[in-house]
Amino acid sequence: MDFNFNVPINVISGKGCVRENSACLSPLGRKCIIVTGGSSAKKSGALEDVLYALKKEGVESVLYDGIGPNPRLDHCFEAAEKARKFGADFVIGIGGGSPLDAAKAVAVYAANPDFTLYDIYSSEKRNRALPIVLIGTTAGTGSEVGKVSVLSDPVTGRKKSIAPMDCFPCLTYADATYTHSMPYDITVSTALDALAHAIEGYMSVKCTDIPALFGEKAVDLIWQGLTYLYSAKRNPDEEMREKLYYGSLYAGITLAYCGTAFPHPLGYILTENYGIPHGKACTAFTDDFIDRAEIHEKAKTDRLLSIMNTDKESFKAIIRELTALPEIKMSEDEILSYCSRYGTVPNNFIFSPGGFTKEDAVEIFRRKFV
Repeated sequence: MDFNFNVPINVISGKGCVRENSACLSPLGRKCIIVTGGSSAKKSGALEDVLYALKKEGVESVLYDGIGPNPRLDHCFEAAEKARKFGADFVIGIGGGSPLDAAKAVAVYAANPDFTLYDIYSSEKRNRALPIVLIGTTAGTGSEVGKVSVLSDPVTGRKKSIAPMDCFPCLTYADATYTHSMPYDITVSTALDALAHAIEGYMSVKCTDIPALFGEKAVDLIWQGLTYLYSAKRNPDEEMREKLYYGSLYAGITLAYCGTAFPHPLGYILTENYGIPHGKACTAFTDDFIDRAEIHEKAKTDRLLSIMNTDKESFKAIIRELTALPEIKMSEDEILSYCSRYGTVPNNFIFSPGGFTKEDAVEIFRRKFV
């Protein structure tokens, strides 16, 4: 058995946890930068709670709220410059996956004033990132409990991730009430993203006993939420919101250990070129993934379907309806151009059950979109 396990995060959960545990912020420094998107931090009440907690502890703060969907390198770089000028000792990220991922990049850039824009992808020696505090407002990425930060090139629009150990947050506040302000479509898309993390990580050849336990718990909770969203066609109640949120955190831990599989890099194509939200872009390929998983990891596939109390075809039908892609047409030249990026085979391919190749990707795009 493989019982190796290390998640270097202090997670504090529950309603009101930010205000009630403000003292956890004091050891991190006397100044911080808060990194958010345009509205969710305010609408959810999370920003108000954070400002209250910082004031209570005598910590000064400055706000950067320019992070959009699929966070751009240049915006993270700009926020880091603001953090350095302010003298920030740590970074607080509030929001969905984009602001949380951005906060990690800001922490790296801020600690390395000599970095150029693309140096963040370098594995060369650098200063340790500033301490990171994360507070999620969606039930999707699980970025609050992971080290991965997916960033977009401002020139090409391509998404590429970093995952250094110092991008694990040192502190996460997990309060499901911050997810209550999400509209229905975002609730669906983020839940689909969380399910993709759980299933792809669970089926990964890297998955060992501990992340498998988190993956199974994640699938149980998230599937309850998704079937509710599928049948009710409206936002869930408080209890179901909580299941979806903590399901996304369980999935986030599986993701932190195992990474994702081929649906994620294929999904990037749909997000970058067709504006499909990340969660739905990934689950556009979940039917292909579960078919391959059944061939190469039948026992694990049967186990997951059993946990969800469904069969494969019913599972695929629900995922397809919730994903609900608009009509997408690709030419042969476009497909070959998109897949040229897989000349260097990504780990998502290597760790997929049975392996995955550039040629497999081309075949799937042809079948779905030509």
